[in-house]
Amino acid sequence: MKPGNQTITTHFLLLGFDFHGKMQLLFFTLISVMFLEILIGNSLIVVITIIDPVLHTPMYYFLQNLALTEICYSLSIVPKLLVSVVLERKIISFSACALQLSCVILFVTCECFLLGAMAYDRQVAICHPLHYTTMMNKDRCCKMAIGSWVSSVSVALGFTTWLFTLPFCGRNKVDHLFCDVSPVLKLVCADTALFELLIFIAVVIIVMIPFSLIAISYLHIIHAVLQMPSAVGQRRAFSTCASHLVVVTLFYSTTGIIHLRPKTNLSSNMKKMVSLSYTVVTPILNPIIYSLRNQEV
Repeated sequence: MKPGNQTITTHFLLLGFDFHGKMQLLFFTLISVMFLEILIGNSLIVVITIIDPVLHTPMYYFLQNLALTEICYSLSIVPKLLVSVVLERKIISFSACALQLSCVILFVTCECFLLGAMAYDRQVAICHPLHYTTMMNKDRCCKMAIGSWVSSVSVALGFTTWLFTLPFCGRNKVDHLFCDVSPVLKLVCADTALFELLIFIAVVIIVMIPFSLIAISYLHIIHAVLQMPSAVGQRRAFSTCASHLVVVTLFYSTTGIIHLRPKTNLSSNMKKMVSLSYTVVTPILNPIIYSLRNQEV
């Protein structure tokens, strides 16, 4: 950045939704209730899977990590969103925006990896039941979970540091609910071709590798289940995968629209609604889905 020729951006303005009056109050109330449900539901999952020995299995270990990512992800976005709505204080500092974007990348990436790990766990449980305890031992599960978190931190720190060292030239109006890569990148007043290429490659790897693992795992699961002679056994096997499959569908159907197709023709408000769905709706549904579909929980 050349000194004297460009204005340094010290803060950003999150435009969000332009709600007023009763609509503003309704939106605030709805998001507040959903936020409380996210914290309570996912916290209960974390606590239950820790204190109950029956749930000390690989499946619930990964579910515990998944619930933790949902809690942290919501905490990094929703409180600021609520303040913006009720007080109309839409300004966020440069450093706070960088921190929020880093959290978004970190927790979305981690969730992708954890969903892939959970699919592999279900495949081993159904296709190799006799070797399940040895193939999915505590040490391997810990390494898979730690690997998900560490790799996510690396990706988040790398891209956030790179993006926020680029010049913004005083531009500060983020047309979104929170600081996300695409809306912040639009404010950069420099050549971003290389950044866009590498972030796209990273998104494809982060999203598609776990998704491919999930798809392959379920092909093996379906093949193994169809070989079962008992209809009751088939239903039981499919039932153990149903929760994970619903969560995967919800997650990928929303994040894919925003992150795999950042230049889609969706309107700004529609993109905000999709982002809101995987910010507050999906984290609420995850504990509900798992508690309804699993007798142990």
